[in-house]
Amino acid sequence: MKIQILGGGCAKCKILEEKTREAVSELGIEAEIVKVTDMDDILDMGVMMTPALAIDDGVKSSGKVLTKDQVIDILKSLV
Repeated sequence: MKIQILGGGCAKCKILEEKTREAVSELGIEAEIVKVTDMDDILDMGVMMTPALAIDDGVKSSGKVLTKDQVIDILKSLV
């Protein structure tokens, strides 16, 4: 599983990355977590507001910081 955190490196992006790492760890799943900071790449994915969360190149959330439990719910729906 490839999880992408999309954003320019702002505080909200860092929090989303932290909550995503916590969720992955709690679920015990194997995932590659990648930060995408290039705005052209972010726009190419259709994201207009960051931070955003994409899983296997599909955007699951944008414009808000998810809680760990929200990330867990998204991940559970995919596995």
